Amino acid sequence: MITLTGRTLTKTVESSVGQSLLNLAKASGVDWQYNCSRGTCARCRCYVEEGGEYLAESTDAEWDRLGPDELDAGFRLGCQAVVEREGKIVAKNKTYF
Repeated sequence: MITLTGRTLTKTVESSVGQSLLNLAKASGVDWQYNCSRGTCARCRCYVEEGGEYLAESTDAEWDRLGPDELDAGFRLGCQAVVEREGKIVAKNKTYF
């Protein structure tokens, strides 16, 4: 199960291997902020409170945009954070804006 919190809505959705957190949020109607979906704008930045180990490794776009300090603290870009295997994930959209 994946719990996603946007600006005003929180929903728990079925885990879907191969899908990004942003795509899951959009599909479930969570008001997740985003602009580009390519990892350059960082509006989809999120804090993964639980289950980061179930996500694919951080992408080059995330290293470029967030850097090691934010990645080590649990931040990811929702458009780049792809579910790699089943497990409980809790993420909150934490845009800079």
